[in-house]
Amino acid sequence: MIDISMDMEQYDCPFIDTSADNRVSFSAYQWDFDRKRRELETRLIVEGDDRGELDAGLRALRDHGNMQDYVLLARQDDVAHIRTVIDETDAMETIRGNDGYITGPFFIEGGSEIWHVGFDRAGVADDTLADLERNNEFDVVERDDVAFPDLQQLVQNAGAAMTLIEGTRDLSGVERRTLERAVDGGYFETPRDATLGELADEFDVSKPAVSKNLRRGQQRLLEHVVEASEKLDGEE
Repeated sequence: MIDISMDMEQYDCPFIDTSADNRVSFSAYQWDFDRKRRELETRLIVEGDDRGELDAGLRALRDHGNMQDYVLLARQDDVAHIRTVIDETDAMETIRGNDGYITGPFFIEGGSEIWHVGFDRAGVADDTLADLERNNEFDVVERDDVAFPDLQQLVQNAGAAMTLIEGTRDLSGVERRTLERAVDGGYFETPRDATLGELADEFDVSKPAVSKNLRRGQQRLLEHVVEASEKLDGEE
């Protein structure tokens, strides 16, 4: 398999247009292409620099001419969870027309998009890149020829990776924000740069409350770390 990561600028992509004009980013974690309708359904996490930027970005995305369906699934502060359906873009058509396929989630920020695509043969990959240059601008960030043993190992490790991702999803919003602030503030450093009292003051709660949120968050994450480690051990 030829695995290519590229920094892509699509002129007909609603997400790229929106991120170019608004301080928001999009992280896709699910996508499904309807071949008959030639439409892409995607579920994404949208993050704004602040609540106002998120509001503006979501409005621009919803009103984009290439947006066929838009649903706000959830929102908290400057982060939103959305489901969208867009028309097939030129780059998508080119890659699909050359039997290419997506190999990883895409991330969009500042008017460009990181794509991960795969091809079964090197010659096909080269032809596709040449075709893409006609109507799109992109830079190949990385290109790897993944041998079968490496591909097999990659698939085996996917289960462990998903276990770790699920661990972060299991965190409550309070637990996630408390852990993030504790890490950023140096609470887990030796010696500590942030104290439990400082964290409690920042979240306007008592020391026992912030300590409880930290312990719960750590426990949830460690349980998934142990589970992922066991999966990796079982594959050796």
